Amino acid sequence: MSKWTAVTPVRKEKHFIVSSAIWPDDDTQPVERFVLEAVHSGNSQIIHWRELLNEEQWIQGWK
Repeated sequence: MSKWTAVTPVRKEKHFIVSSAIWPDDDTQPVERFVLEAVHSGNSQIIHWRELLNEEQWIQGWK
Protein backbone atom coordinates (compact mmCIF):
# COMPACT_ATOMS: atom_id res chain seq x y z
CA MET A 1 0.00 0.00 0.00
CA SER A 2 2.78 2.46 -0.84
CA LYS A 3 1.85 5.98 -1.92
CA TRP A 4 3.02 7.70 -5.11
CA THR A 5 2.66 11.14 -6.71
CA ALA A 6 2.55 11.62 -10.47
CA VAL A 7 4.96 14.38 -11.53
CA THR A 8 2.62 15.34 -14.39
CA PRO A 9 -0.97 14.59 -13.37
CA VAL A 10 -3.45 13.49 -16.04
CA ARG A 11 -7.23 14.04 -15.57
CA LYS A 12 -6.56 15.44 -12.06
CA GLU A 13 -5.05 12.09 -11.06
CA LYS A 14 -2.02 13.05 -9.00
CA HIS A 15 -1.98 10.79 -5.94
CA PHE A 16 -1.91 7.02 -6.20
CA ILE A 17 -1.68 4.00 -3.93
CA VAL A 18 -0.43 0.55 -4.79
CA SER A 19 -3.63 -1.42 -4.26
CA SER A 20 -2.32 -4.90 -5.11
CA ALA A 21 0.49 -6.93 -6.58
CA ILE A 22 0.18 -9.08 -9.68
CA TRP A 23 1.88 -12.36 -8.90
CA PRO A 24 3.67 -14.25 -11.71
CA ASP A 25 2.48 -17.74 -12.65
CA ASP A 26 5.85 -19.08 -11.56
CA ASP A 27 5.91 -18.38 -7.81
CA THR A 28 9.70 -18.63 -7.74
CA GLN A 29 9.83 -15.34 -9.67
CA PRO A 30 9.54 -11.95 -7.94
CA VAL A 31 6.54 -9.67 -8.30
CA GLU A 32 7.16 -7.24 -11.15
CA ARG A 33 3.78 -5.56 -11.69
CA PHE A 34 1.48 -3.66 -9.39
CA VAL A 35 -1.96 -2.13 -9.60
CA LEU A 36 -1.90 1.62 -8.97
CA GLU A 37 -5.19 3.22 -7.99
CA ALA A 38 -5.80 6.96 -8.35
CA VAL A 39 -7.11 8.42 -5.10
CA HIS A 40 -9.16 11.13 -6.87
CA SER A 41 -11.03 8.96 -9.36
CA GLY A 42 -10.48 5.37 -8.29
CA ASN A 43 -9.14 4.53 -11.77
CA SER A 44 -6.61 1.70 -11.79
CA GLN A 45 -3.62 0.96 -13.97
CA ILE A 46 -1.06 -1.82 -14.06
CA ILE A 47 2.53 -0.67 -13.81
CA HIS A 48 5.90 -2.41 -13.82
CA TRP A 49 7.86 -1.62 -10.66
CA ARG A 50 10.75 -0.20 -12.71
CA GLU A 51 8.50 2.57 -14.02
CA LEU A 52 8.15 3.84 -10.46
CA LEU A 53 11.92 4.42 -10.39
CA ASN A 54 11.61 7.07 -13.12
CA GLU A 55 11.83 10.31 -11.13
CA GLU A 56 10.57 12.28 -14.13
CA GLN A 57 7.21 10.48 -13.79
CA TRP A 58 6.85 9.39 -10.15
CA ILE A 59 7.73 10.62 -6.66
CA GLN A 60 7.41 8.25 -3.72
CA GLY A 61 4.92 9.50 -1.15
CA TRP A 62 2.31 12.21 -1.56
CA LYS A 63 3.65 15.66 -2.35
